[in-house]
Amino acid sequence: MISEITFGRVRALAAVSAAAILSACGAAESQPNGAHGAMPPPEVRTVTVAPRDVPVTFEYAGRTAGSREVEVRARVSGILLKRNFPEGAAVRAGQSLFTIDPAPFQAALARAEAELAAAEARYEKARLDAERLTPLLEDRAISRKDYDDSMAAAAIAAAEVKAARARLTEARLNLAYTRVEAPVTGIAGRALRSEGNYVTGPEVLLTTVSQIDPIHVLFGISDDERLKLVREQQAGRLVLPENGQYEVSVRLAEGTEYARSGKLTFTDVRISGETGTSEARAELPNPDGLLRPGQFVRVTLKGARRPEAILVPQRAVLEGPQGKFVYVVNGESKAEPRPIQVGDWHEDQWLVTGGLRPGERVIVDGVMKIGPGAPVQVAEAAAAPAQAPGPLAAEGASGKPN
Repeated sequence: MISEITFGRVRALAAVSAAAILSACGAAESQPNGAHGAMPPPEVRTVTVAPRDVPVTFEYAGRTAGSREVEVRARVSGILLKRNFPEGAAVRAGQSLFTIDPAPFQAALARAEAELAAAEARYEKARLDAERLTPLLEDRAISRKDYDDSMAAAAIAAAEVKAARARLTEARLNLAYTRVEAPVTGIAGRALRSEGNYVTGPEVLLTTVSQIDPIHVLFGISDDERLKLVREQQAGRLVLPENGQYEVSVRLAEGTEYARSGKLTFTDVRISGETGTSEARAELPNPDGLLRPGQFVRVTLKGARRPEAILVPQRAVLEGPQGKFVYVVNGESKAEPRPIQVGDWHEDQWLVTGGLRPGERVIVDGVMKIGPGAPVQVAEAAAAPAQAPGPLAAEGASGKPN
């Protein structure tokens, strides 16, 4: 009897406890989100898509060269008497670099002077003879033939004077050419002939002079990239500087940027069959001679721009099975995955070429806490970068990261 009473009480207490638990659960379900166990939507930060013009730069590997590479050759043949410059040093235009033995040319000059004096004397005699015969011809004291012969002799003597003067000028030039001068201001190369050698005029190269102020930078533009830029320009996605007037800067081998900028001066229309590139040339001032011919540098062309470009921070772009995508906040405050197409990097941002529209809100911070369709709570929108946009490296020219 006691056992049955006890068992009944236990059953009654269990029923009361179960009812209390069910009542508490119902009350909890009726409470709003955020109370007692319900997690609020994750907080995210967004940026609003706003197109803007973005400057574009193109980067290439280049090599410096003298703006003028001049071969120094003697104009006359003779014994090389002296070298007048230190090899590898700076030389000025008109500075003497070599001296060829002038003695034979001095003798030739003296001979030419003597020949001119003799020719002038013969001409003077012939002229006087012709003048004396003129009144005799009027008095019919001489024949017409004698008079014509005297006039012809005077004319021949005048021509001989001209020829003698030309030979004198040539002799003076040859004597002056024994002083082999630097044709331009620049850096002299190694002397290829030493004193005592016989040089046979222009056939023998004596040295070279490289003009390095201004200095040229040579680089190649691949045909694939050129065609890509043309198509983007035709599509309106790229605006190139008028008449190809790019501003050019170079970065040296140790990574520092050269202090002076220059201009693009030449682009070849021909495509090399060996390299598949067209040659381009830039010109930069080099008054202090820091740049020397043969240096490898990185060339940057500035002046192009992408109009109405869309940029998103790199951290907002995710990689999925179908490619890159971002999360945007839709009208229901939920995270919506959006596939996008991207182009190049711009500082710490991706250039988006498709998939986003102006005014959409892209989730930047908090993407690891959400999934497709997840409700989100948007924090205060991140401000757009205030600094001036930096250069955008062209695809295939500068570099996306490896």
